[in-house]
Amino acid sequence: MSKAIVETNFKFPGQKSFYKGKVRDVYNVADRYMVMVVSDRISAFDVVLPKGIPFKGQVLNQIASKFLDATKDILPNWKIATPDPQVTVGLKCEPFRVEMVIRGYLTGSAWREYKAGARELCGVKLPEGMKENQKFPTPIITPTTKADEGHDQNISKEEIIAQGLVSREDYEQLEKYTYALFQRGTEIAAKKGLILVDTKYEFGKKDGQIYLIDEIHTPDSSRYFYSEGYEERFEKGEPQRQLSKEFVRQWLMDNGFQGKEGQVCPEMTDEIVNSITERYIELYENITGDKFIKHETTEKTIEKNVSLFLEH
Repeated sequence: MSKAIVETNFKFPGQKSFYKGKVRDVYNVADRYMVMVVSDRISAFDVVLPKGIPFKGQVLNQIASKFLDATKDILPNWKIATPDPQVTVGLKCEPFRVEMVIRGYLTGSAWREYKAGARELCGVKLPEGMKENQKFPTPIITPTTKADEGHDQNISKEEIIAQGLVSREDYEQLEKYTYALFQRGTEIAAKKGLILVDTKYEFGKKDGQIYLIDEIHTPDSSRYFYSEGYEERFEKGEPQRQLSKEFVRQWLMDNGFQGKEGQVCPEMTDEIVNSITERYIELYENITGDKFIKHETTEKTIEKNVSLFLEH
């Protein structure tokens, strides 16, 4: 079984600081570059699970890299290069303190809230009589605050502006970019027999210019349904076949875990870990249309590849 990369602790030339996210390890080099190492850690319900998933970091990094390239005509993005299968090096931007979540369909947490009686989500009014996995008349934006720790919180556009998290002018520009990126992602997915159901985007600013940052259209930040059979399953009220991390959440819920206090994460056997790796590779091949080529990456190869890039 391949070894998962769950921790990194590099000291790159010119390194100023290091930030460890749930999945990504981010190195600030000379206040100029961000070196983002996409680890094989996996999180669900805002909890990092006890074992890493081999090749997951490579899957996420390569999908994000492909979609950053496919959307750079909409707005500039932070990516400069991918010197290693698990690494993107990009511009250091000042991130906005909100994540732009956009939903084309009523599913996941939005459906759970709707089923419980909510008819407004992040200040957006929802129509009566909707069913699970139903398409919205037009996609809706349901932003969240970006939490350094714990859970991101749903928030409305007006609250974001009132709290000074983002200026009205910038927020309205972020909305335009979010709709345009979602439209592009929807068109690309459709060519692969997929429906882009919902996703999130993160943005930052550098020298007064807004940039798309972090990952985009990966199965960790997005949910996809297979187009084939969608209507039939929807009419029958059956679960959709989907490409997302939802299968991991479902496995956890089936084993009594939702990240709540006092709950214990179920044992991650080699069989479970291997099956998650296989699902991520399936996701990659379906989303990109490319064959996945496994790279046996190690901390040493990452350090060498990034150092070589930074030297030039």
